[in-house]
Amino acid sequence: MSIEYNPEYIHHRNHGLSTTVREVVFGMEDGMVSTLGAITGIAASVQDHFTVILAGFVIVSVESISMAVGSFLSSKSKRVIDERKIAEEKIEIKKFPKDEKNELFDMYVDDGWPKDLAAKMAEEAAKDEALLLKEMTYRELKVDTENFEKPFRNGSFMFFSYIAGGTIPLVPYLLFQMHLAIVISVVTTLIGLFFLGVATTRYSKRKWWLAGLEMLGLASVAAIVGYAVGQAVDNFFLQK
Repeated sequence: MSIEYNPEYIHHRNHGLSTTVREVVFGMEDGMVSTLGAITGIAASVQDHFTVILAGFVIVSVESISMAVGSFLSSKSKRVIDERKIAEEKIEIKKFPKDEKNELFDMYVDDGWPKDLAAKMAEEAAKDEALLLKEMTYRELKVDTENFEKPFRNGSFMFFSYIAGGTIPLVPYLLFQMHLAIVISVVTTLIGLFFLGVATTRYSKRKWWLAGLEMLGLASVAAIVGYAVGQAVDNFFLQK
């Protein structure tokens, strides 16, 4: 039997896209926020161009590597755990095929399938160990084998996204005098955060202005904290 899809039907097969979007958004947001918060505080405190630029480059360099390594290790750990769970499930299917079939039947019923149909489905799946493993992996282990974590890819996206985000608040200090650079850095970063939030609506289908304001509002707290800490240090320590 051939199946023809309606041209207007949306066929969702973007495996791995959500993970990529997560790493890019996380990396850019953290790059902008962390760098802005740190250099704004330093600029408000020391008022020295070289110190601010040096601190900015150090922050972006160290944090981009740190975030990439963290993403790589967390993704690798999750993948290793998922692969171990699948290997254990495979052993259980070989040792206790009947119990696994009954367990699959129960899960079909719990999902709302009629019992007679659930029994036929479980019976058919039990005839093929690979199919039974696939069903148990998805339904019992909650592991999507078509969307396994890719540690190197995730780490790479995190690394370059963080650098891209961290560059935005730092560039004004390379082009303008201190007081003007602070203002331009904060404004451009906040605009960048807003449009980063807007960009996510391509996949989330949320209202663009709501996503932009959410990203802007939550992330801008770092700039406020950074500036406040810088002023506090300047007033209570450097002024003495």
